[in-house]
Amino acid sequence: MSNSNDWEAVIGLEVHAQLQTRTKIFCGCSTQFGAPPNSQVCPVCLGLPGALPVLNRQAVDFAIKAALACGCAVQSRSVFARKNYFYPDLPKGYQISQYELPLALGGGLEITVDGQTKHVGLTRIHMEEDAGKSLHEGFPDSDRRTYVDYNRSGVPLIEIVSEPDMRSAGEAAEFFSRLRSILVWLGVSDGNMEEGSLRCDANVSIRPRGQTKLGTKAEVKNVNSFRYLQKAIEYEIDRQIDALERGERVRQETRLWDSSSGRTHSMRTPIRAVPGGTRARRAASRRSMCPIRRHGSPRCRRHRGR
Repeated sequence: MSNSNDWEAVIGLEVHAQLQTRTKIFCGCSTQFGAPPNSQVCPVCLGLPGALPVLNRQAVDFAIKAALACGCAVQSRSVFARKNYFYPDLPKGYQISQYELPLALGGGLEITVDGQTKHVGLTRIHMEEDAGKSLHEGFPDSDRRTYVDYNRSGVPLIEIVSEPDMRSAGEAAEFFSRLRSILVWLGVSDGNMEEGSLRCDANVSIRPRGQTKLGTKAEVKNVNSFRYLQKAIEYEIDRQIDALERGERVRQETRLWDSSSGRTHSMRTPIRAVPGGTRARRAASRRSMCPIRRHGSPRCRRHRGR
């Protein structure tokens, strides 16, 4: 990690935790890990025309349980939305998630690093469905083809979004560890990072020490180890400081951690800017769906009778 005292890191985490339900979030397919590929799928989780989702009550109960344990304010009304993007492991062409009206807001966790205790705030906890899994190796023609296993498609997730309150890689790793312990103790997630039940995205930016304006962030995606998270953030902090000290600009982009090389690599940059800032960009990629109903009905007022 850089020894420079002229810069300050600003770090926020987005943690995705699979909920430990027996069936998926919008259908009755099993969530058991390790089943033969594409053996736990149906028209709903494959996104076939005419299939209607029905919300899993236990998934909502588990999400609320996690929110209360983190001190969040559970909202009386939550709305699912479509997060539109096109990728082979997303059969519908969109992910059912939440944005404008999430399940819970606020809250936070206490962490202790180097004998110092600090509060890390939470922005939100929302529910969503997991995507399928692209398989890039393990087949005779993996150099030419990618295979897709949709068993994971539709497994219930909660996304826990922190405030950008962390200032070191050690604090981020401790927050991730502390959060995992809470979820496992509650019984809402098994926290198995090797199987992908718990994954973390880290948003990292650098700014001159004492400045309040945020710098340009890079997002490190899908880190599934406390040690790798710490190493990825340490590398990213050094990379951004080196770039700024050479007079270069830090690009807003998504990066992946390569544990074999000990580096992050660019995965993608924003395709285009949507006027109006972050909220407008997010809203542009989502279409509102029906609010959660107590009896699991996916219909809202405007869909009654259809």
